[in-house]
Amino acid sequence: MHVDVEVQAVLPFPCEKVSAYAGDPSNAPEWYSNIHSVSWRTPPPMALGSRMDFEAKFLGRRLSYTYEVVDLKPGQRLVMRTADGPFPMETTYTWEQVAGGTLMKLRNRGAPSGFAKIAAPMMAKAMKGAMGKDLDRLAQRLASR
Repeated sequence: MHVDVEVQAVLPFPCEKVSAYAGDPSNAPEWYSNIHSVSWRTPPPMALGSRMDFEAKFLGRRLSYTYEVVDLKPGQRLVMRTADGPFPMETTYTWEQVAGGTLMKLRNRGAPSGFAKIAAPMMAKAMKGAMGKDLDRLAQRLASR
């Protein structure tokens, strides 16, 4: 079974502000509740092929994985895929200026294996809840900047 979860929110800030902050992996520990640290493997700034190591905790398990940027349209779209880690995962951010601010969509999809494959339905539900809260936390961080 595949996991494919998407959440979205209109954040009351200009697209440039939202995409610049959310699209910088160094900021992820500030607005993602499950991400504890990010270390760049390639020098910033973000570009196609950039790689970062993420340390996270999800459903009580510690996770370490490396993301690689596979698609980048600054201010519009960012796609990262795991280069290694517990299961193949792809994360997509999109930003669009709309009335009232920026429509940000956050999508995670992947193909878990082993025990994670059995737990995929529960994992998807937990991911959706956490991702929605992460977008709320992102709005709070942007408001304080």
